[in-house]
Amino acid sequence: MKIDHESLHKIAHLARLEVKPEEEEALLESMENVLTWMEQLNELDTTGVEPLTHVTDEVNNWREDVAQNTLSRAEGLQNAPSHDEQYLKVPKVIE
Repeated sequence: MKIDHESLHKIAHLARLEVKPEEEEALLESMENVLTWMEQLNELDTTGVEPLTHVTDEVNNWREDVAQNTLSRAEGLQNAPSHDEQYLKVPKVIE
């Protein structure tokens, strides 16, 4: 399949790409190679082939979302830039 310069500029605009004039020929050749390859894939007989929806057969193992106190107050305040004995100190953001 042939792609002309007008189509290249339209595709570049839709993809928000800035194509320099010296890059156009190489880009046109690369895009034509991709489209030729895609046309070759259309020649394959895929009757009876199930569509691939997932790469693997793995299934997520969900766990219960249970609240736990796994971090002590001292550990939580340890890396805070500013804190007192119980709370984080943050700058005032509301007047």
